[in-house]
Amino acid sequence: MTTVPEGIVPASGADDPLDSYSQTVIRVAETVTPHVAALEMTGQRRNGQPRVGSGSAVVFTEDGYMLTNAHVVAGIRSGRAMFADGTHTDVELVGADPLSDLAIVRGSRLTPTPVALGNAETLRVGQLVIAVGNPLGLSGSVTAGVVSGLGRSIPVWSGRHRRVIEDVIQTDASLNPGNSGGALADTSGRIVGINTAVAGLGLGLAVPINPTTMRIVSSLLSEGRVRRAYLGLVSTPTPLDASAVVRTGQKESLRVVEVMQDSPAERAGLREGDLVLSAHTRQVSSAESLQKLLFADAIGEPFPLTVLRDGKVLDIVAIPEEMLENT
Repeated sequence: MTTVPEGIVPASGADDPLDSYSQTVIRVAETVTPHVAALEMTGQRRNGQPRVGSGSAVVFTEDGYMLTNAHVVAGIRSGRAMFADGTHTDVELVGADPLSDLAIVRGSRLTPTPVALGNAETLRVGQLVIAVGNPLGLSGSVTAGVVSGLGRSIPVWSGRHRRVIEDVIQTDASLNPGNSGGALADTSGRIVGINTAVAGLGLGLAVPINPTTMRIVSSLLSEGRVRRAYLGLVSTPTPLDASAVVRTGQKESLRVVEVMQDSPAERAGLREGDLVLSAHTRQVSSAESLQKLLFADAIGEPFPLTVLRDGKVLDIVAIPEEMLENT
């Protein structure tokens, strides 16, 4: 009779069911991976030298439109998308929005069927999410983790200019260069975010799929760009203390982490540490709730903000500017 060494638990059979966590990750990976492409964008610099952008892209329409990151396609209009089954297609840039870090490319030939889009507004901190992309050239790579934070507002550099990517999802799913533009899926295999691997931050970040970003997607499809109003705030959701809750009648606010230099927010007098309670008379408690008020109709118009500063409620009026390529 065969004996089992002490401390070793024998497998009960090759057909043993996997644990539920593994089953979930495998199911989502098998559902999502065929719809995620490795993306290579190629062009020329002004000096004639080649310029290459690489990342991932997610098929989201029947006629071959794919979501990716704006920083993947920056300054480049064409390239190639390669899928896990070995098929590939040439792609052309449809449009990009640097503020949300979203862009759309379209394949010139048959692409896989679209993946289902979800709604990141249903996510909760601690929820399991799965990232699918092509980090470091390794196609179809899958990592899993949990939602670490919601409603983040992250400053990043784009060339010589600094931008703020609003309302990102923070996750501990490992992301590396090449993951940018890939899919962040929930346990049902629905895409709730487009991964943005921002070098140097050491964070797993994703642009959420929600009603505001779908409005951005619609503008990119129809016009190739998004006209946006710009305030110049870096913010993060924060709960109010008990006394502030009693005074203001709300439980959460947006804490100003940074005010961009020479921005409408700075000129209006906003300061680091201010707690933004409302914008245009609407309560704000996430970067997304502020961002969805800053589309074209807000450009050049008075934009009232109510903030809590050193225990005092202040009314401040900013005049948003149009978000330009060099803003």
